[in-house]
Amino acid sequence: MKKVLVVEDDLSIGKLLEYNLVKEGYEVDVVTDGNEGLKRALSSEYTIILLDLMLPGKDGMDICRELKQEKNDTPIIMLTAKDSEIDKIIGLEIGADDYITKPFSPREVVARIKAILRRSNKSEVKESSLDVSEEELVLNDLTIYPDKYEVYLKGKLIEFTPKEFELLLYLAKHKNRILSREQLLLAVWDYDYSGETRIVDVHVSHLREKIEENPKIPVYIKTARGFGYKFEVPK
Repeated sequence: MKKVLVVEDDLSIGKLLEYNLVKEGYEVDVVTDGNEGLKRALSSEYTIILLDLMLPGKDGMDICRELKQEKNDTPIIMLTAKDSEIDKIIGLEIGADDYITKPFSPREVVARIKAILRRSNKSEVKESSLDVSEEELVLNDLTIYPDKYEVYLKGKLIEFTPKEFELLLYLAKHKNRILSREQLLLAVWDYDYSGETRIVDVHVSHLREKIEENPKIPVYIKTARGFGYKFEVPK
């Protein structure tokens, strides 16, 4: 059975999430303290973690950061009452897979969880496939190995989060095509929420920091103003 850890100090929200997730067939643990949440996440196997930002003990940012430092790859959705862009950006950059701003609908939370798990299942099927491995993509100084989830820039291995890698790979496979934020959101995150396209912008910004010599004047990932992005191979 799929198991969800809910780390939320508002007990009424925690119980509401537990009720709706149990109805969907998930096993649910609810804790209200950040320290206990981190302990549970490290000591038990969970399918996904719903993590509040503001918590007693350790806050959600610290928990997310420590889990990633411990190489814990359990998907994380951050739940936050803060509507500040910087909080969302920091959450995504330290390894959260998604964020939802309160107040939210339990139905939306369930949809986001299913979307993340669909992506995970597709990756597992791909990794276990006996088909011939995908060939590497050589794009000027950038080389992408799809099967190994590795990217090299001028021969140096560059570290990416799984979601960053998926976005880069999708852009590279569709090079010289303008892709809308909505297309990228659906292709990489597997859900269609037009109001959440800021997630795409944050991840593109992070990709540029890692692969562009000057992120403010990108040569690989170009912006198509008012529409989306296009991956080009510099000459």
